Amino acid sequence: MEAAFQAAPEEMVAEILEGVLHLSPRPARPHANVASNLGGLLIAPFKFGRGGPGGWVVLDEPELHLGPRPDKLVPDLAGWTRERLPRAVGGDDAPAHYGLAPDWACEILSDRTRGRDKGAKMRIYAREGVRHLWLVEPLARTLDIYRLAEGQWVLAQSLAGEERVRAAPFEAIEFELPLLWSE
Repeated sequence: MEAAFQAAPEEMVAEILEGVLHLSPRPARPHANVASNLGGLLIAPFKFGRGGPGGWVVLDEPELHLGPRPDKLVPDLAGWTRERLPRAVGGDDAPAHYGLAPDWACEILSDRTRGRDKGAKMRIYAREGVRHLWLVEPLARTLDIYRLAEGQWVLAQSLAGEERVRAAPFEAIEFELPLLWSE
C-alpha cells in the first residue's frame, strides 16, 4: 500500500483511507475557485490577525498522517490553533506531512469525492477529534457546518443562497456566502 501511495503520479491526489488507496485527479475549476476564495477570507483575520483575532494556522491541502495505521488524507483546507501548532513550517528536516489532527477541516465536494468526503474522511476526522468540519458544495452553492459532539458529527448550520456566514470556529468574522462562488 505504501509503495503505491508513494508511486502515485504527481497530477493525482493520493490518500489512504481506512486501509484503502484512493487516487483522485487534481481539483476541477469550481473546487479550486472555492478553496482559494475561502482560504482568502480566513487567512487575513485568523492567520495574520488583520480584521480578526489571529491565532490560527490555515493551510491549503496539507497532507495528514493520522492514527495508528496511519490514514493519509488531504483535506482541501485545514486549520490548527497556534496553541496546538506553534510552528507550522518547521526546519529543513521537517516532514512533508502533519501528524497532528487539525482543529478544523474543510472538504469541497464533487461527484468524484463526495462519498469519500462524507464517509471515510468524516469518520477519520471524528476518530481523531477534529472539532469542526465544513462541507462545501460548489455547484449546489451550499455550506454545511458540523461540530463534533461526543465523537459524533452534529450538523450545526446548513447555509445556501445569499445567507451570511458566521460559524465556528471562525465566528469572529462574518462573510456573505456568495463570496465563495465569486469568480
